[in-house]
Amino acid sequence: MSTAFRALLLEKNDAGVSASLRELTDADLATHAGDGDVVVRIAHSTINYKDGLAIANKSPVVRKWPMVPGIDGAGTVESSTHAGFKAGDKVVLNGWGVGETHWGCLAGKARLKGDWLVPLPASLSTKQAMAIGTAGYTAMLCVMALHAQGVKPADGEVLVTGAAGGVGSVAIALLSGLGYRVAASTGRASESDYLKALGAGEIIDRATLSAPGKPLQKERWAGVVDAVGSHTLANACAQMRYRGVVAACGLAQGMDFPASVAPFILRGVRLIGIDSVMCPQAERRVAWERLGKELDLAKLDAMTTQIGLAQAIDAAPRILAGQVRGRLVVDVAA
Repeated sequence: MSTAFRALLLEKNDAGVSASLRELTDADLATHAGDGDVVVRIAHSTINYKDGLAIANKSPVVRKWPMVPGIDGAGTVESSTHAGFKAGDKVVLNGWGVGETHWGCLAGKARLKGDWLVPLPASLSTKQAMAIGTAGYTAMLCVMALHAQGVKPADGEVLVTGAAGGVGSVAIALLSGLGYRVAASTGRASESDYLKALGAGEIIDRATLSAPGKPLQKERWAGVVDAVGSHTLANACAQMRYRGVVAACGLAQGMDFPASVAPFILRGVRLIGIDSVMCPQAERRVAWERLGKELDLAKLDAMTTQIGLAQAIDAAPRILAGQVRGRLVVDVAA
């Protein structure tokens, strides 16, 4: 039986970095991902912002060459020496350095560590799991953080920045489904109807948040899910209600944080960092269980576009340019 499968492969040489569709084998997996104890036949993957950076070589995401990118994957266990998984199990993978230091999931197969895997919720298909992906799973971690800090729907509006992107789209759907009033910040006015259909009650031009602002501004938000960083995050903090909570998970505008301590020491604002990559297993399993129960799958379908593996290379610069609405699912067999 042939062990060949297709994969997107990133290679680096004196001429630079190249991305191409290649045919690989189980022997290649053993050579480059031999520390994995579970072989997964990947059905679907996705293109996240980090994948876009890696494929387009716009940031030093990849730390080991050659590399199969793809920080997310969903599929069926083909073989396993890990006690927690057996052949036939449906699983999901998010993060853990996959696609950066360990071969990833934009491929027909991936050899992964069982300690990284989460059982696929019974209510979700592999396509739906990748429509959620790291972006949606991160959005749920943000929602869980707001809830853990005591932010209730009755406390006031929740702001979602980068609203038309993957994290923002899922965050709006989750928060509105839980009864929160959501304001969506976006630079794409053309996406207003899309964002309102997901549950946003108000659309805010991102330009009102993305420029330098005062350290303290009029109180408005009970909570914030921020995927943008930089001045947007600083202004969101400056506009928080007393003891409001900000869940920060992204850097689409920048890694800087040009703010002051004023919101934190005068209004008791709480800034919570959300890391999806190394998040402990117990917490990520709760996140996926809640996604399987709480996310409106009709809204998920509305924010999802499916592409084939051969289209993933061209998709990378588009996601970096903010030209992709919602989520891109990659059918690795197409």
